[in-house]
Amino acid sequence: MTKEQEQFIQRFLSELEEDNVAIFAGAGMSCSAGYVNWRELLRPLAKELNLDIDNEQDLVGVAQFYLNENGRNRISQQLIDEIATAKKPTENHNILARLPIRTYWTTNYDKLIERSLEEQGKVVDVKYTNNHLAVTKKKRDAIIYKMHGDIEHADSAVITKDDYEKYPILKKPYITALSGDLVSKTFLFLGFSFTDPNLDYIMSRVRAYFEEHQRQHYCIFKQCNKDDFPDIPTYENAVIKQGLLIKDLLRFQVKTILVESYSDITLILHRIERTFRRKTIFLSGSASDFGKFNQADVETFLCQLGRVLIERNYKISSGIGLGIGNAFITGAIQGVYARHNGRINDYLNMKPFPQHIDDINQRNETWSKYRHEIIGSAGIAIFFMGNKIVDGKIVSADGVRKEFEIANKLGLALIPVGCSGFMAQELWTEVMSNLPAYYDASNTELMSALKKLGDPVDKPEQLIEKILTVVDLMSKE
Repeated sequence: MTKEQEQFIQRFLSELEEDNVAIFAGAGMSCSAGYVNWRELLRPLAKELNLDIDNEQDLVGVAQFYLNENGRNRISQQLIDEIATAKKPTENHNILARLPIRTYWTTNYDKLIERSLEEQGKVVDVKYTNNHLAVTKKKRDAIIYKMHGDIEHADSAVITKDDYEKYPILKKPYITALSGDLVSKTFLFLGFSFTDPNLDYIMSRVRAYFEEHQRQHYCIFKQCNKDDFPDIPTYENAVIKQGLLIKDLLRFQVKTILVESYSDITLILHRIERTFRRKTIFLSGSASDFGKFNQADVETFLCQLGRVLIERNYKISSGIGLGIGNAFITGAIQGVYARHNGRINDYLNMKPFPQHIDDINQRNETWSKYRHEIIGSAGIAIFFMGNKIVDGKIVSADGVRKEFEIANKLGLALIPVGCSGFMAQELWTEVMSNLPAYYDASNTELMSALKKLGDPVDKPEQLIEKILTVVDLMSKE
């Protein structure tokens, strides 16, 4: 990562945590999924007009020429032929869908954004007509403004010069809505070339209203590469043009992040997701027996750990395991009331396991789904103790192992506290015997800190600093 990319990630994460982020998706995001870009969309229409689409820069004008000569029906059919076919969302779509981003704007007609959000179980409110703005879908998790229309209504999609000229009048509510979001939210523009007349119109007015007090926005561009152009003069011209565009976007407080390849965008988004998730910690554990420790000391330790993590601005997710979860959550709640104005829901995800399911198969299925949901919201998992009573005997808790396996599968950073005994000790032994399978073994500082979690301690409170060291190192990976 370059220094500029690192700075962007940190600033974007800060806005994400404050629920201030919006995404603006351009044609580039859909092209990555297999849809054609504007030039290819219009190629057969331009051919009918005896125009070489590769020599045309005003693509909106080409669409208008075709409308003038042949009417709207063939344009609508071309949209349907090229875009109505369902495609799978890209990894970039999926990463964004997993993040708590509630506002999306797009000039694309396809359904990739809504499909990726729905696959994450989110309720999506899609807007592409004026009347849509007047109603709200209940319990929505995200709202998508398709400012140029939807493929299901290709006949009303914004594509010709007529459509663009009428937009400020016929779609004024969208201009008002986007202007408001540009003022109140931090946008990340992806797959967008900033050649759209509507967006230019809106951003120009926001700039006129607020001048130098505009909100900071970001876009990601792939920098020009010689291999992408037929000759050196064309490449050099593209470099100059890109540089001029980057400077021009600063007028609208849009800062450009350059990447060497499109795959780097995915890496940046992955880094954002991983870092964001690692601000939430899942505690796995249970205790019918407290081993060599005194129960009161363990509960005091867990209470202190929960409180300190909240004070350090981490969030907590827990299924409230037997003998473990209550003390941990109590400390976390105390931390929220002491440092964060009592906004419990912003820092705690508490979901006790449903107990009264008689059918064992149904219970196992329900608990598996429950574990995936709770663990999936976190980025770091701590495993402490882990035992239960079976036929009057204390045994290691298989539920803790299941949670370890789920956490590992979902990509969480794993912290088994070996010296706490029982299942946590088994898991610690396993990971320490095969470090490269679970961690970046070249991170010697982290490896040393993990090893210390297996060293015996007299009192559990001596583990607090050790665990915090590992957590902090993992949150910065």
